Amino acid sequence: MSSAQITLLGAIAGFTIYLGLPIGRLSDPAPRLRAALNALAIGILIFLLWDVLSHAWAPTDSALTDHRWGRAAADTSVLFVGLAIGLGGLVWYDRWAAQRRAKAALPAGPGAAGVAERAPAPRTQAAELALMIAVGIGLHNFAEGLAIGNSAARGELSLAVLLIIGFGLHNATEGFGIVAPLAAEGERPSWASLALLGLIGGGPTFVGTLLGQHLVNDVLSVAFLGLAAGSILYVVIELLAVARRAAVKELTTWMILAGLFLGFATDAVVTAAGV
Repeated sequence: MSSAQITLLGAIAGFTIYLGLPIGRLSDPAPRLRAALNALAIGILIFLLWDVLSHAWAPTDSALTDHRWGRAAADTSVLFVGLAIGLGGLVWYDRWAAQRRAKAALPAGPGAAGVAERAPAPRTQAAELALMIAVGIGLHNFAEGLAIGNSAARGELSLAVLLIIGFGLHNATEGFGIVAPLAAEGERPSWASLALLGLIGGGPTFVGTLLGQHLVNDVLSVAFLGLAAGSILYVVIELLAVARRAAVKELTTWMILAGLFLGFATDAVVTAAGV
């Protein structure tokens, strides 16, 4: 299998994320459906958080087993710096976005109407959260693309193909996670918005596959996995707050469990590959 074919398959694995995005176009979903979709996204993202952290910790675990203390310390440092930047960066961004929305809501002064009318409306909180989820998943998918490319570069084509299938199945469920905040608030995104969110979330798989065939670097992979884990952790915290406001505890519990089950089920192919 040629390098171009591996890259194409990596792109397909990433863009299966578009299979779940159209659910964001549901017209005025019922409150219980909104809560169910939000909880399903939480379950999927909790699985992704575990999956990302387990892969990020694997090099450290291996180094500790082999008594390579310096390498273990270096990998751990890279992981936790990535976590801190991924989590703290989104906290800072959310605060900045909230201040921006608050300023936009203030009444305009005399003579400012013309400027205000021309200024683009800031994104809503649900749209900001959907964007954050897409960014977090995109970082995760970039690391997945690196794994696909690295496997191909080492001549492990059967493993690369199994990774493509497994990651493609994963990405198909991640689309639900991206649009869940919009569905929970009853916001109906445009097709252009969904296309952009899919590109942010799924496109990095293609880029990672392309780079991974020429750059075999475990430290880079750990760094991106750390960033992804921090981003996903922040989003899980935010979605749990949305779930609490919905006040349907039983439904939320069962749908979070369903999301976890869905994550583990779609991971079966990757597990079979021994990753």
